[in-house]
Amino acid sequence: MENGLLLNLQGIDKVFPGVRALQGVDFKLRSGEIHALMGENGAGKSTLIKVLTGVYTKDNGYIYLEGKEEQIRSPQDAQHLGISTVYQEITLCPNLSVAENMYIGRSDEVLQNWKKMNEGADKLLKSLDIPASATQQLGSCSIAVQQMVAIARAVDMECKVLILDEPTSSLDDQEVQKLFKLMKELKGRGVGIIFVTHFLDQVYEVCDRITVLRDGKLVGEYEIKDLPRLQLVSKMLGKELDDLSDIKSDSGSDKDEGRGEVLFEAEGLSSTEGIKPFDFFIRKGEVNGFTGLLGSGRSECVRAIFGADRVLTGTVKKNGKTIKIAKPIDAMKCGIGYLPEDRKVDGIVGDLSVRDNIILALQVMKGFFKPFTKAQANAFAEEYIKTLSIKTASADTPIKSLSGGNQQKCILARWLLTHPDYLILDEPTRGIDVGTKVDIQKLVLKLAGEGMSVTFISSETDEMLRTCSRLIVMRDRKVVGELTGDDLTQNKIMSTIAGGEAKQ
Repeated sequence: MENGLLLNLQGIDKVFPGVRALQGVDFKLRSGEIHALMGENGAGKSTLIKVLTGVYTKDNGYIYLEGKEEQIRSPQDAQHLGISTVYQEITLCPNLSVAENMYIGRSDEVLQNWKKMNEGADKLLKSLDIPASATQQLGSCSIAVQQMVAIARAVDMECKVLILDEPTSSLDDQEVQKLFKLMKELKGRGVGIIFVTHFLDQVYEVCDRITVLRDGKLVGEYEIKDLPRLQLVSKMLGKELDDLSDIKSDSGSDKDEGRGEVLFEAEGLSSTEGIKPFDFFIRKGEVNGFTGLLGSGRSECVRAIFGADRVLTGTVKKNGKTIKIAKPIDAMKCGIGYLPEDRKVDGIVGDLSVRDNIILALQVMKGFFKPFTKAQANAFAEEYIKTLSIKTASADTPIKSLSGGNQQKCILARWLLTHPDYLILDEPTRGIDVGTKVDIQKLVLKLAGEGMSVTFISSETDEMLRTCSRLIVMRDRKVVGELTGDDLTQNKIMSTIAGGEAKQ
């Protein structure tokens, strides 16, 4: 066995109907190390974790723990082997005490003796320097402390491998540091920690090695000191730095940057989703975008602008006049439309017809006590079914029976029907066919040409470069740069995301 090797995954395959989620993936974890598992959306990180924890059964490959091959067919198997996971969403019981949460579901005699249970919990909490007492209700603790309690529970169950899946997403900077202190304490005890995160700064602060996945395949395993941030971003996105070519829009929209009056602007905007205060503006007829790795805060910025998340600080103006946007209906009445990132969760109403989905936003603005006549609703729907070439048997067809691309066109139609001054499109082309992608990109440029302001967000940088004349770059929930003109290149985007470390 390789010196200090705790966990060794070899050639892991996992296939779902129509999708090879993992293809021959290798992963190694040593005792007493913090190992980052990195990759963009769909890279295979979650699937690999679920195979390791018994949520999924691997189709091929081998799992060795301390040199011995193991078959992990259930979460219970993983737990018995000392493999524990702490998720971003706390899975404990907030109405029970800290001690009860630490021992719940266990059969040992400590559960029969409350005094012994509380003493054992307090001893462990103190040894790990966790600021909580055994008897206090878990729900009274901060999210950070709740996560530490979940970690303490895992450690007390003789955890050898600890998987932390996006544990810092809901924490402030001080809470992150407390969690890191605990992680380093466990590292010193010989626990192997797999750290799944999108925060680059945190990876370089606390991790020893990085494994990068992309499209279900292993890109590579690297010592933290041997992989500069710019190279990491390159490997995650699948863009080799030497082979990058600048992609310019054929629309001529980059020539229009700087023209037009400022339509909407925000100053010092921050939200409950951890977005640090940022400034923003968009001109009439401009297409701009937020770019950055998944989890960088792209979506949260536009949700703050639209009032979908609670805003903590900042002011918003339209045409130079201060406006108040506390909730989405305020934004809609100010002429803002918003196509959300997750069309199935936040976009379509699956059981309603194509027609009812298209007229929904306009009906909300008009008021449900003033419904459109059926003739009006049909006229609206038929107009946009024709304009956007939505493939549907009729306006009465339930929207859930349409393809993803046609569902997306219906949501676009919903907002176009409100005739917004400013349209926010968050991942409008995700999961749809190439032909529909091109249709949507052309439509965005056409709308801008007609004077509409558009913010366009996509995980595909090529698409952003084709569509936008100005890009706002995000990293770790902060705006870290703005690119226009000749700076609109893959290289410049990646070096800005990485923190300007291109020289390394």
